[in-house]
Amino acid sequence: MEQQGVIIAVIAALTSGAAWKFWEARLKAKQQEKEINREEDFAYRDDLKSRVQRLEDLLTESNEKVLALTAEVHALRTEVHFLTKENERLKNIR
Repeated sequence: MEQQGVIIAVIAALTSGAAWKFWEARLKAKQQEKEINREEDFAYRDDLKSRVQRLEDLLTESNEKVLALTAEVHALRTEVHFLTKENERLKNIR
């Protein structure tokens, strides 16, 4: 009977050590997986930030071009208006 108790104690000691190592390894694997996911999330976030910045820069550039083109169109309309008047005046002189 005493021998059986010793055997049970040895098996329990070996099993508990193995179980502890298993749980420890499992927790480390989960922690590493979380770290990898976190790094991927940061990379994704940083990529989104750079894309948004690039799009904002393009939008600003496009707005400036639109303003320049609008001013040019206005100048051309004014010029066409005066040229039309001049053309009419010249037609009436004949």
